Amino acid sequence: MKRELLMGNEAIALGAFEAGVEIFTAYPGTPSTEIPETAARFAKQYGAYVEFSINEKVALEVGIGASWAGKRSLVSMKHVGLNVASDSLMTLAYTGIDGGFVLVSADEPECHSSQNEQDNRLFARFANIPCLDPSSPQEARDMTIFAYDLSEKFSIPVILRPTTRVCHGRGDVELGEINIQKREGKFSKDVTKYVTVPSHARILHKKLLEKMDKITDYIEQSTLNYTLSGEGRIGVIVIGASFNYLMESIQSLNIKPPVLKIGISYPLPKNTILSFIKDLEKVIVIEELEPVIENDVKTIIAQNQLNLKVYGKNLFPRTGEFSTDLVIDILSKFFRINITKEQSNPFSIPVRMPLLCAGCPHRSTFYAIKKVTRGKAIFPSDIGCYTLGFSRPLQTVDTCISMGASFGVACGFAKSVKEPIIATLGDSTFFHAGIPPLINAKYNNSKIVAVILDNLTTAMTGHQPHPGTQLTAMGDPASPVSIEKLIAGMDIPVEVVNATDVNSIEEALKRGIESEQVYVIVSRGPCVLLKGLEKKPAYKVEASICRACKACIKLSGCPALEFKEGHSNIDPMVCTGCGLCAHICPVNAIVR
Repeated sequence: MKRELLMGNEAIALGAFEAGVEIFTAYPGTPSTEIPETAARFAKQYGAYVEFSINEKVALEVGIGASWAGKRSLVSMKHVGLNVASDSLMTLAYTGIDGGFVLVSADEPECHSSQNEQDNRLFARFANIPCLDPSSPQEARDMTIFAYDLSEKFSIPVILRPTTRVCHGRGDVELGEINIQKREGKFSKDVTKYVTVPSHARILHKKLLEKMDKITDYIEQSTLNYTLSGEGRIGVIVIGASFNYLMESIQSLNIKPPVLKIGISYPLPKNTILSFIKDLEKVIVIEELEPVIENDVKTIIAQNQLNLKVYGKNLFPRTGEFSTDLVIDILSKFFRINITKEQSNPFSIPVRMPLLCAGCPHRSTFYAIKKVTRGKAIFPSDIGCYTLGFSRPLQTVDTCISMGASFGVACGFAKSVKEPIIATLGDSTFFHAGIPPLINAKYNNSKIVAVILDNLTTAMTGHQPHPGTQLTAMGDPASPVSIEKLIAGMDIPVEVVNATDVNSIEEALKRGIESEQVYVIVSRGPCVLLKGLEKKPAYKVEASICRACKACIKLSGCPALEFKEGHSNIDPMVCTGCGLCAHICPVNAIVR
């Protein structure tokens, strides 16, 4: 065994290699992205294959195909990605797997970089498949290996559900030997198993329920659920990252309640829980988001006619991410312990609102949209860096709900209101889920202007490749798919503009608004943070010419601009030379 300091996501990828995984598929999304990126770094060395699929559903299906051919596969995505992939997952639970199949659903309490904070433990129950909940990078590695053995033993997909603090937390991790098994890919045909027509599906559903009964008995013996002895008759049941907060809190408060650490949230180790709670007077359940385990504990108490009270969401919030400070505060009140200033958090971190980078190609596009429409239009938008266009001074994002939804929502607006509809969506998102609603707009004659903000990468999650780029996840050359040719093939009017050429964008928008059908504008300009991109000379303000009107600051919102000493100023260390401020300045006071 060797020890390395690893991020939780890195530990998952390396644990998968230890388990003999040959096929990794993913769609990038915080907080899961480092899993496929880590796998891609080592893939050629270990003889494995890694791909960024076009979306989560396709990633899942590629993994299914590999599994049915006998290969072990890992599919990773963020929590909302499972919404996209769930159609195939629900039926995969019926058919089962051949090569071990693990789906990593990285959940995000507090939705730091997401549009919701759904609890995918409920998805595992919905699909009737096991769910493992690591609390540290070491457990992330250990549970990954366990998940493959569980998957193949019972021919079932398994969900591994790390949350943000596990995915991005770091810790010492003990690693074993890499064990890529190089299995021969072979598919054994069986229509009664793999073709889920109703007559087959009804039988498979019964087999799935029988399988889960056996898994329930099996996981009762697992060391992933364990008890820490303590004092008194008030016990604590805890799951996931909250275990770390609990351990720090009870040490700070100098208390030692008995603790049951749950590592497998479904199927639940009911006998283990019953044995833990049967002699208690009170039990506290600490879990982020939904009261999943809490409700199970209440059911166990009722079924066994026990006399103890459960505390969970009546103490802890049902939203957001927990912390040691929060757990200390709640437990100190529950145990009636007076805490000192040293035990509470005396520090606060200043809040910094997210904003588009200096020189971001989206800023000039949004500026042009606002100028042409004077804000008198409806602006459906999507998931990506460009969602930040909702804030001042740009204010050209009115809606954002899911990947690809901007074009679909725009179609609904087009049939309901008279205002112009200017919908924005990124290049990676276009390939992910933007094509079907665009076809829908064409087919149903929805008069919208569809603006594709093409920055030549998947920028929001760290510059992963997509079908419009020239590289694969493993760094091999790829044949890019042309967005404009794809759209032209749909017989939809499309034009490509330079994202830094404000005048061209404005003229294209005017043509789009005047069009009597769906009209597509591809506003293309590379993300300013792309590696190897040549930085343009910075701009500066001629103080003697500046009228102090602040138009450059008020209209662009660029972080390189500031107002001091009676005139606008540009920070040359931040400026990337895009020139939007110079375009805006009414007196030409901004020059290179």
